[in-house]
Amino acid sequence: QVQLGESGGGLVQAGGSLRLSCAASGIVFSIYNMGWYRQAPGKQRELVARATIGNTEYVDSMKGRCTISGDNASKMIYLQMSSLKPEDTAVYYCRAVVGTKIYWGQGTQVTVSS
Repeated sequence: QVQLGESGGGLVQAGGSLRLSCAASGIVFSIYNMGWYRQAPGKQRELVARATIGNTEYVDSMKGRCTISGDNASKMIYLQMSSLKPEDTAVYYCRAVVGTKIYWGQGTQVTVSS
């Protein structure tokens, strides 16, 4: 059974930093199968960051302000975010792609106050 669990969200002032974590279980883990997404109220879920072999992709609005990383041994991925803005407020989700199946975590709320 695939399980993804995010943590690390919270309330932070504009300009602050947060590090999100996602623990995966039940899968053969590779950071290349994982990604971070977010969904703000009234908006569609969007890709924030993911790593592919030889490349890392970030949403334009967060380029230079976030970094995705991972640890295959512990089956964890992380999203380090800095210089946070109120428009970064959203529920952040971890996603795993296993073959043709997509799995989501329950999300962690990030709220950035102005």
